[in-house]
Amino acid sequence: MTDSTDSTAITAGATRTPEDAAAQAELDRFHTLRRTRVLSPQGPLALTGTQWVDLEQTVWGVPGRWAPTPQGVSGLALTATAADGIHVDGDLVDGTVIVAGDDSPAPSSLRFSETTTGTVIANDDHTGYALRVWDSASDAVTGFGSIDAFPFDPDWVVTADFVPTAADAQIDIRHQKDLDLSRPKPLPGLIRFTRDGVDHELAAFPSGDGDRLQLVFGDATNGDSTYSVGRFLFPTPNGDGTITLDFNRAVLPPCAFSYAFNCPIPPAQNRFATAVEAGEKNVLDSAGHPLH
Repeated sequence: MTDSTDSTAITAGATRTPEDAAAQAELDRFHTLRRTRVLSPQGPLALTGTQWVDLEQTVWGVPGRWAPTPQGVSGLALTATAADGIHVDGDLVDGTVIVAGDDSPAPSSLRFSETTTGTVIANDDHTGYALRVWDSASDAVTGFGSIDAFPFDPDWVVTADFVPTAADAQIDIRHQKDLDLSRPKPLPGLIRFTRDGVDHELAAFPSGDGDRLQLVFGDATNGDSTYSVGRFLFPTPNGDGTITLDFNRAVLPPCAFSYAFNCPIPPAQNRFATAVEAGEKNVLDSAGHPLH
C-alpha cells in the first residue's frame, strides 16, 4: 500500500487553484511533521503503559517501587537501588526520590534504559498521579508504516462563526475507558456554520497551547474508513468573530496509536451525521494494515 504521508498519495485529488496548490504544499509539510512527531521517543507510538499509583506498588515493565506523595506535593515517590539503573533528572537513583509530575513548574525527566523513559501525569483534579512508560523501540514504533489520509479537499476548509460564551461556561467531556466520569472543560465559545443545508453548533475547549482550541468530533466515516473513536482538530479563533476549520488537518487521537491512552470521545453536538472525508484516516503498519 502506498505510504499516505507521500505527497503523491495525499494529492490524489486534483487541486483547483494556485491557492489550493499552496494549501496542498502546507498540508504535505503538516503530514511530514506529524510522522516525525508520532515516531519521536515520547510520541504516541512509543507509549507502552499508563498506570495510576494510589498505594505503594510496582509498575509493569519497569523497576522500582512507586508510591503516592504527601498531599500538596506533585508527582510520585520512587524507591530504587543503583542496580535498577533508573535516572531521575540525570541522577542515578539509590534510595527514595520524588519524581515531579506534569503539573509541576519543573516536571522530572525519567530514564530506565537507552530506549525506555517515563513521565508522571496528574489526573484532572491533581489529587492522583500515574506513571507513563515510553519505549522508542516499541512494537508499534518498529512496525509503523504510515498514517493514511484523505486527499486534500478545499471544500472542507470551513469558515465558521465563533460565538463567545459566558466566562463560566463548560462542556461535559467523557473518555472512552471511563464513560461514567465527567471531566468538564472550559467552553470559551460555540462554533456555528451551515453546510449542505444543515446547521452545526460545535463545542471546543482550550488545548493548553496558546489560543488554540481542541475540537473532538465524530462523523459517518468512523469505524468505516476512519478510526472508530473519532478525530481531533485544533483551530484558533481568528479575532474577527470567525474561526477557520480546516478538516484536512483533522488528526487521529493518541489512542489510535497506543491502547495505553484514554481518549476523549466526541460530545453529542460534535457528531456529524454525514461523512467528513478529509484529514487522517487510520494508522497503518508496514504491511499497510490497520495498526489497531
